[in-house]
Amino acid sequence: MSGSQVAVVTGGARGLGASIVRRLHGDGYRVAVADLDGGAAAALAKELDPSSGTAVGFAADVAERAAIEGLLAGVLDRFGAVHVLVNNAARTQAVPLMDISPEALDEVMRVNLGGTFATCQVFGAHLAAQGYGRIVNMASLAGQNGGTATGGHYAASKGAILSTTKVFARELAGRGVTVNAVSPGPQDSEMVRSIVGDRLESYLEQIPVGRLGDPDFVAQMVALLASPAAATCTGACWDTNGGLYLR
Repeated sequence: MSGSQVAVVTGGARGLGASIVRRLHGDGYRVAVADLDGGAAAALAKELDPSSGTAVGFAADVAERAAIEGLLAGVLDRFGAVHVLVNNAARTQAVPLMDISPEALDEVMRVNLGGTFATCQVFGAHLAAQGYGRIVNMASLAGQNGGTATGGHYAASKGAILSTTKVFARELAGRGVTVNAVSPGPQDSEMVRSIVGDRLESYLEQIPVGRLGDPDFVAQMVALLASPAAATCTGACWDTNGGLYLR
């Protein structure tokens, strides 16, 4: 059923975002790859479809509302529709909690919380007007358990994204739009391995399942929440953290 649908993924050029893009495209979605790095977004889209018929890259800074509005307009102009939004764009800075400057806090919050909130507003209004849509916001274990390995401001922003998911889910539920979150724990990624460094073995001992997460599985969770079948799931947060946070 996704063959005629269009999905927009912010922060989609690299890392987990790229895994989500690949999964949705593989499932038959036409995909708009949005990223601050427009060149990288275009490169991924070209790799997926050299003809640009089913994948197109867009340069977009989600910290700027005008850029979000431009992204929506660009996707509608290129594909004629949009059905799915995945809010994955985020900034991460591993800074000791007491050393986070007001400027650094503002920068991370503007992208992570502000970008997610504004994108839910802009795209949410369009999806509600058409009577159908799926929004998936990428949260984080750090926003649930207060972990600061990736920065206390990052953790705070991700906690706020969980609340943002709930308020938009409540607002849009009656108009055919679901809004959910996925909350990954530490993934087997270049970023996590760079943070952990040579402490990987001892780090894994702290994870109940004894292993890092699989970004492709996170992408599968996103795809399930983005599907037409996920009509009665909204305001939820799906966890995948290896048992580090249980509820």
